[in-house]
Amino acid sequence: MRKLMMLGSLLGLLIACEPSDRPAMSTSSMTKLPSTTPKIKRDLNDIKEDGVLKTLMVYSGTSYFLYRGQAMGFEYELLQRLADHLDLKLEIIIAKDLDDLITMLNEGQADLIAHGMTITKDRKKQVAFSKDLYFTNQVLIQRKPTNWRSMKLHEIDKTLVSDPIELIGDTVAVRKNSSYYKRIKNLESELGDEIFIDTVDGSMPTDKIIEMVVDKEIKYTVADKNIASINASYYPILDINTAMSSTQRVGWAVRKNSKKLRKAIDKWLKSFKKTVDFPVIYNKYFKNKRSFKERARSEFYSQNSDRLSPYDEIVQEYAPIVSWDWRFISAVIYQESQFNPNSKSWVSASGLMQLMPATAKELNVTDITDPEQNIRGGVTYLNQLWEQWETVPDSIQRVKFTLASYNCGLGHVQDAQRLTEAEQGDPLVWDNMVENSLLDLTYPKNFNKPIIKYGYVRGMEPVEYVRQIFDHYSHYEELVPM
Repeated sequence: MRKLMMLGSLLGLLIACEPSDRPAMSTSSMTKLPSTTPKIKRDLNDIKEDGVLKTLMVYSGTSYFLYRGQAMGFEYELLQRLADHLDLKLEIIIAKDLDDLITMLNEGQADLIAHGMTITKDRKKQVAFSKDLYFTNQVLIQRKPTNWRSMKLHEIDKTLVSDPIELIGDTVAVRKNSSYYKRIKNLESELGDEIFIDTVDGSMPTDKIIEMVVDKEIKYTVADKNIASINASYYPILDINTAMSSTQRVGWAVRKNSKKLRKAIDKWLKSFKKTVDFPVIYNKYFKNKRSFKERARSEFYSQNSDRLSPYDEIVQEYAPIVSWDWRFISAVIYQESQFNPNSKSWVSASGLMQLMPATAKELNVTDITDPEQNIRGGVTYLNQLWEQWETVPDSIQRVKFTLASYNCGLGHVQDAQRLTEAEQGDPLVWDNMVENSLLDLTYPKNFNKPIIKYGYVRGMEPVEYVRQIFDHYSHYEELVPM
């Protein structure tokens, strides 16, 4: 089963117990010239052996982002399915500087670049590309006149660049190591004259550079047509009709010596592209204009703000009760209710943190749908459970015991401990120990044993519950500041 691994120290969630010592990713020591030769040899066999697929991704409005607490993106959704197919845990590494992607790959910081890269002759000297994900072409992004709505079409056209030759002597802003930069340099050769290039910082994703055109910070940029089209649907003042290239292929990349990994990805892509899922996912991020506009307007879209939900301030206020990172508690709330204060389960648990009526009464929660009361009660209950597990020496394991108890009840988790101990396992370790015993308590031969006090439990639910909360937190930790 696919799991998403944490990028930083998991101890960061216990902000009052153990400070996070996760170093900030620094690009200052990285060369801006892409490393063309793999510095390590790590292929599919090695990846399978340690069970982790290390993947470079780009934080952008189409590739990977958060929306209302949910991790989304074209590359992200495909990558999830690839990891499932390969039966690997997924470790996402965000490239802070897009100009460093190839260098980071070849230096061994990751095994795969899961970002839509134009397949070019020069890049094929540096990396091995997968089969194409899709085809596109590059277009010029330019701004229509401010009063374009009151103008006739032919009047608007007169103000715009309609042929790349008109860019001679003008300036276009793109990232230095992008395929767009290379395309402009090729145009210069084809046209026999100079087009000035303003190199944008490598930390800027394409959709943010497009916004700079909207805001008049730059005059022109270049983007792949599918990215340009979805952005232009939200910014109608943009014109994207001037082609800058012929059709190009877009794919993912691995090190040139990762031949088995490349073959496995190609085999999966060939099969997956024939499914209904592939066009659905593609259309979701590059064709669905309504969905894009809803995200672009939302304050809970990570491209717009650092807010996870309308309840961030309440969570931050009550997080000290249990001394956990407020983003981790938000991950619990998302898993429980998707931030819906009126959510109600089939067992009558209600509100943001899905409190049971009896539990709510004990915690002095008089209105279970009131966000502040519900969060205060839920965090207080988490702290009560946390204190029940003080004998667990490892803080992260202790968090997992606490979460499982919150989901299925303290008694069932203690039963799983007893079963673990009876089978010569370590009852103070959740991973592959007590979690496995919870799964075993689904079966009569186990829950009918004399040592089991609380009987049957649907063990998969708390096991998945714990995993998914840590998954959510890994995204929040990476994309939302403390």
